[in-house]
Amino acid sequence: MEGLKKHELANMIDQTLLKPFVTLEDMRKHCEMADQYGFKTVAINNAVVEYCSGLLKNSKTVCDAAVSFPLGQCTLETKVFETSDVIKKGAKEVDYVVNLVELKSGNWNYIEKEMNSIVQICLQNNVISKVIFENCYLTQTEKERLCEIALKVGPDFIKTSTGFGTGGATIEDVKLMKAMVGEKIKIKAAGGIRDLKTALEMIAAGASRIGTSCGTQIIDEMG
Repeated sequence: MEGLKKHELANMIDQTLLKPFVTLEDMRKHCEMADQYGFKTVAINNAVVEYCSGLLKNSKTVCDAAVSFPLGQCTLETKVFETSDVIKKGAKEVDYVVNLVELKSGNWNYIEKEMNSIVQICLQNNVISKVIFENCYLTQTEKERLCEIALKVGPDFIKTSTGFGTGGATIEDVKLMKAMVGEKIKIKAAGGIRDLKTALEMIAAGASRIGTSCGTQIIDEMG
């Protein structure tokens, strides 16, 4: 977007490191780099939240924990515990994956209950909540229905993808989600965003946050 400054874009990026085979030293370097670049968050798996939150205790960059990631196939009780646990260990933002089996089975009451349970825990702890749709597996009707439930429940963000599915963020999905929720809920685009051009296109389409493992490359492209 024209006029967007480097530090402003950096503050819209959740810099991810979600691979299962990294070391604690990798995580340390990841946190230091995120702090250096001024990224909004480090998006990480739960096992390292306490470690990373300790490293970032004096930074404006915070920990963004991925709950029930990447499949969403945990029980509601497990997701609730997981959310509470990562908050206790220092997470300031939570991205959780909806239960796609219940969604695909048309159990929309379950989806609403699940979303409300997690969002309420986040609200009570002043933590940002993000609902991951995993749009690559959804029909347009299902995407719209999820947006309608989100409008009722009130998470801070709805998010396109985990980045682990068969597809990532698309301009069409970001525009659809934005059209459905307007200014009431923010949009996070994630999955396959690897360069400045794509990141700016997602923002122009309505995204307020970008999830990417390529944040440094994107910011460096700005010169």
